[in-house]
Amino acid sequence: QVQLVESGGGAVQAGGSLSLSCAASGRTFSLYAMGWVRQAPGKEREFVAAISWSGGSTYYADSVKGRFTISRDNAKNTVYLQMNSLKPEDTAVYYCAADRDGTGRIRNYNANYWGQGTQVTVSS
Repeated sequence: QVQLVESGGGAVQAGGSLSLSCAASGRTFSLYAMGWVRQAPGKEREFVAAISWSGGSTYYADSVKGRFTISRDNAKNTVYLQMNSLKPEDTAVYYCAADRDGTGRIRNYNANYWGQGTQVTVSS
């Protein structure tokens, strides 16, 4: 079992930055692909970013490419999402996800483990 706890959400003006963290329980964190998915009110879930277990491969949605950076620290059992140049359309609840079978399951919203989510609000 893996438990995921997100932090770092909040309110920011457009053009600002936020950094999200996702702390994972368990000794096998380094074996899991990790990622972030968001959902805005009244909209479908949207894949944001994912990172392989080693950190060697990363994937981004086109909507955030060049503005967001995903990273991980396996020694701290934590994955991060640095969000720069935020836009009002980035407003959503951001969920951390983990899966042993790789980033594909995260990108397809089929990850085995999910956090409770953290709210990000970007005002214009």
